[in-house]
Amino acid sequence: MKIRLVSLFLFFSVLTPIILFPQDQFKLSDPLRTNPNIVLHTLDNGLTYYILTNRKPEKRAELRLVVKAGSVLEDDDQQGLAHFVEHMAFNGTTSFPKNELVSFLEKAGVKFGPDVNAYTSFDETVYMLQVPTDSVALFRKAFQIIQEWASAVTFADDEIDKERGVVVEEWRLGRGAYERIQNKHNPIIFYKSRYADRLPIGKKDVLDTCSHEAVRRFYREWYRPNLMAVIVVGDFDPKEVELLINEKFEGLKNPSSPRVRTKYTLPDHDETLVSIASDAELPSATVNVFFKRPEEKEKTAGDYVKDISGNLYDEMLNERIGERLQQSNPPFIYGWSGDSHFVGDRQAYGLYAGVKENSILDGLDAIVTEAFRVKDHGFTATEFERVKKNVMRGMEQSYLERDKTESGAYASEIIRNFLQEEPMPGIETEYSLYKQFLPTITLDEVNRLSSLRLTATNRVATVSAPKKEGVTLPTQADVLAVLSSAVNKKFDAYVDWVPTKGLMTSLPKPGSILYEHTISSVDITEWKLSNGATVVLKPTDFKNDEILFSAFANGGLSLSPNQEYLSSRWATTAASVGGAGDFDAVSLQKALAGKIVRVSPTLNELTEGFDGGVTPEDLETLFQLTYLYFTSPRRDSSAFSALLSRQRASLQNRSASPEGAFNDTIQVTMAQYHYRVRPLTAAMLDSINLDTALRFYKDRFADASGFTFLFVGSFQTEKIRPLVEQYLASLPGLHQKEMWKDPGIMPPKGVISKEVLRGIEPKSIVRMIFTGPFDWTRQNRYDFESMLEFLNIKLREVMREDKSGVYGVGASGAPTRRPRSEYRITISFGCSPDRVDELVTTALQEIDSLKIAPPSDNYIAKVREIQRRQHEVNLKENRYWISNLERSYVNGSSPEVILKYPQLIDSLTAADVHHAAMKYFDPSNYVKIVLKPEKR
Repeated sequence: MKIRLVSLFLFFSVLTPIILFPQDQFKLSDPLRTNPNIVLHTLDNGLTYYILTNRKPEKRAELRLVVKAGSVLEDDDQQGLAHFVEHMAFNGTTSFPKNELVSFLEKAGVKFGPDVNAYTSFDETVYMLQVPTDSVALFRKAFQIIQEWASAVTFADDEIDKERGVVVEEWRLGRGAYERIQNKHNPIIFYKSRYADRLPIGKKDVLDTCSHEAVRRFYREWYRPNLMAVIVVGDFDPKEVELLINEKFEGLKNPSSPRVRTKYTLPDHDETLVSIASDAELPSATVNVFFKRPEEKEKTAGDYVKDISGNLYDEMLNERIGERLQQSNPPFIYGWSGDSHFVGDRQAYGLYAGVKENSILDGLDAIVTEAFRVKDHGFTATEFERVKKNVMRGMEQSYLERDKTESGAYASEIIRNFLQEEPMPGIETEYSLYKQFLPTITLDEVNRLSSLRLTATNRVATVSAPKKEGVTLPTQADVLAVLSSAVNKKFDAYVDWVPTKGLMTSLPKPGSILYEHTISSVDITEWKLSNGATVVLKPTDFKNDEILFSAFANGGLSLSPNQEYLSSRWATTAASVGGAGDFDAVSLQKALAGKIVRVSPTLNELTEGFDGGVTPEDLETLFQLTYLYFTSPRRDSSAFSALLSRQRASLQNRSASPEGAFNDTIQVTMAQYHYRVRPLTAAMLDSINLDTALRFYKDRFADASGFTFLFVGSFQTEKIRPLVEQYLASLPGLHQKEMWKDPGIMPPKGVISKEVLRGIEPKSIVRMIFTGPFDWTRQNRYDFESMLEFLNIKLREVMREDKSGVYGVGASGAPTRRPRSEYRITISFGCSPDRVDELVTTALQEIDSLKIAPPSDNYIAKVREIQRRQHEVNLKENRYWISNLERSYVNGSSPEVILKYPQLIDSLTAADVHHAAMKYFDPSNYVKIVLKPEKR
């Protein structure tokens, strides 16, 4: 369960809905009708329901209960209780006392967190549940659950008091420099509005002391059917679902004398408001400018076309900002702009940048300059044509994937329809709108948006900076002067350099496929190429327009000598920012306009390789990019210098962050201060040499003979054959048979305990890390995984639900085979500093209990069902297959083991989990590192 705040530093420009509704031609005045495949109805009691059949993922349904009640409705004695009520929905309903709800769902394979969750925001609370639909009893029970969330939460006194601790721990986790800075900005951003003093997390004194009645009162007054929606999307019979909704929800009653549900807004202001805040623990400086305005509802085709224009505007400006980041000594560390829903009935256009702490005004001026340059000169015709290609191609991909889109995406879209009246005409309608109107949108229409967005009224600027010697904060007058200057200044026009040729002017001489091997059980084809490389192909129908790509070869950073290691670590980064062939990174992106393709060189300690993805239509482009990154990496000293400059600026105050110091301590401790595992510093950046980095890159990618290339997705094997021969088999094959070297990075031995005393907030973070040798067998790996699954359930039950000591606790880890077969397990949680010793002891006691005796069969049934249900979904995911195939080929195991997973699940016993705990938790060999506030 989590709080969802409006993002104050990031706005996403979101394309409207994706569903189904055909129409050939539109008039701009035509209303946007709701996708007819959605069953949309309102019961007599005012509850709205939406039903949509969707087959991805199969045998699953997404259920949502949406309540138009959030923190903005809280009374003074309830600040934080909208969120508290959300928590209590998991702590007892009529049919599920105490924590039996989560336990019941786990038995059904529904995992707390990924499959069942909730969030509270200013104006709404949303409950989320994914359940299997192949069990009629379970599917019906899911509707009972959301019905009881809506009307039958019990609010037992003892459960309210227990949950206080959990909610306070969630409050505690959010504490820190960012939160303190934001609390200073909020009264200005939410100027004279209720939103300024009704943050969803609330106030700790209220959470600690609120009466039971205050919690119940919020639920009683605001959880009523005329403020609710039930949303069901998935693989089911919609008629049966509609009957279930009517059966469960039509009997809900509204209060006889309901409180008025006030719609709060943000007051207008003519003047520009400025908020400047600093904090000693803030890692870096940022500037943001918001231009607020009344929300523009989309009701007609013409409104939708305006939204397309806005998307074009955002894409073009963000491309320009990206170009500035490639220039030597860039004025900001990162930057972007966007327009979206803000809060209430307001939306906002925003400019955002991370800036150097000693040149805050320069960074502000730079990001504002790019926005006002557009207002002064507009975008260019070539930018406009390029971005139209990109957005049309993106819409085409959404259309092609219309029957393979995840149900969760549709559910999120319907939530927006209920809360914000966002239209949902369906992907067929949207695709038709794009095809009809995108060619008719003019550059002048898009350029005019500057005047609508960059307004002098309802404008807010915020500056956040580290508080330390040498950092001078600007004044409000300074910030206003920058904004005033941008309004009146004349800017040079942007010049768009446009590539005039294709990626490759001549093609390499093709190689050949020497022999072929198939593994029919997993539908895999292996090709051995004439240059020694291997290609692994798995065609799927999981997506219509997606092919995933990866590649690896032995060697990696382990082959870099220590004296060149720092530069070698930046080898693939240097290649990426440099571009490829005749194209620098900026022109390369322009040359790829209208294509959906991604190729990135990768470099790890033991391997080098590639990661990427592409649509079938652009597959040859992926092969060409791969060939160019292999054979023609490009040196760009300006782009690399800009990258190091931005990286250096981001490190300026990193050491002041308590979390940064904590993570650095873990890193060096677990590597025993090995030379290659040092936290990055500005001094280390100064020693990085571009030529050394590129020399190492070229060395690692000089020989394709050791590479394995993997493709998973929507392709036909025979159609990919000529591309493999042309671009992969033609790569140089030196047949060097390289192997990685063990760099000697070893975890420490014995019991090591460290405290990191940093920060002023009353919070601690705990990491307990267990390591040791591992016998690499499939059974051992599965038992290890199952043991962690059990521990996650058990630790949550004891440390969160019984002791109310943590918001979240997790046991994570994995065995590795190279360079040595070993494992690592990390137990993580945050808590009050006063309870660290108690909760560490609790975690160790639960581990000891598992080592002493096997868990009950009830827990093993939960683990098995969670794994079984997750595996059902995984088998239909391209990402799952490519990651598991790469793991199999890297470790030299057969990919057929992927299909044997259900056999492992069926054979799991309590004794297996018990024996795994005995093997992998050695009380004489672990590291405990705790972050605590500084002693004052």
